[in-house]
Amino acid sequence: MKFLDPTNDVAFRKVFADENHKEVLISFLNAVLGLSEPNEIVEVEIDKTQQPPPLGGMKEPILDVRCRDKRGVVFIVEMQVAKQHHFDKRLLFYASRAYTNQLATGDDYPKLNQVIMIVVTDFELTANPNYLSRHQILDKDTGEQLLKDFEFFFVELPKFSKGESELATWIDKWLYFLKNAKKLEATPDVLQETPIETAFDSLKRFNWTLEEFEYYEKRGIYLQDEIQRALFQFNRGKAEGKAEIVLNLRKRKKMIDEEIADFLDLPLAFVQS
Repeated sequence: MKFLDPTNDVAFRKVFADENHKEVLISFLNAVLGLSEPNEIVEVEIDKTQQPPPLGGMKEPILDVRCRDKRGVVFIVEMQVAKQHHFDKRLLFYASRAYTNQLATGDDYPKLNQVIMIVVTDFELTANPNYLSRHQILDKDTGEQLLKDFEFFFVELPKFSKGESELATWIDKWLYFLKNAKKLEATPDVLQETPIETAFDSLKRFNWTLEEFEYYEKRGIYLQDEIQRALFQFNRGKAEGKAEIVLNLRKRKKMIDEEIADFLDLPLAFVQS
């Protein structure tokens, strides 16, 4: 029997937000951040207030994974399977809200800790040819990092193409797991080690309650419906229709040409023509 799909954000959360198996999340964080002894993360506190909505609440649920390490650094980890309008602004909003929410009334600014956001996408997002990119606030001329409290890591699964024989690092192994687990019927030999083996166990159907599995299935159907609805509305039109869609996005959604080209997967020249 095949494993469930870890890119379904319900499954993603079950894998990485398991209070009984924090080593899974810790390993993934260390892999993405490139940390090793003595600087690696060894303990996290998972935020259990971020609960999935009821089964009927499919629209825009919050299914990210949030935690803190022993230094107080806040991590937000999320899985994104489809492009969204103003995706960049949503990420900035989530990160800034997590930052300011650290302060209670009367607290001082020194109590604010760094916020690191890790976003795994099932689509290409950046111009960087690498599957892992790190984004910071830097001085354009000197590279100085004066503002250190925000960092964004983007993991783009379509850019990862390594096979089992090429999996040499932990980041390789985690990305292979995320991209290929749903097509596998057994854990590959190269991945038969804790904590990735634990992650595979989390994707076995018999480890899910009926309610969890129903939510997983409904979430998958909802996401596919949203993707196919957008593609159908766009692809059924001829060039004139597509041009009209571009105009509507520009006028009604206030999107700039680069955002429109990225969202519709069109050449920038077509959008600007």
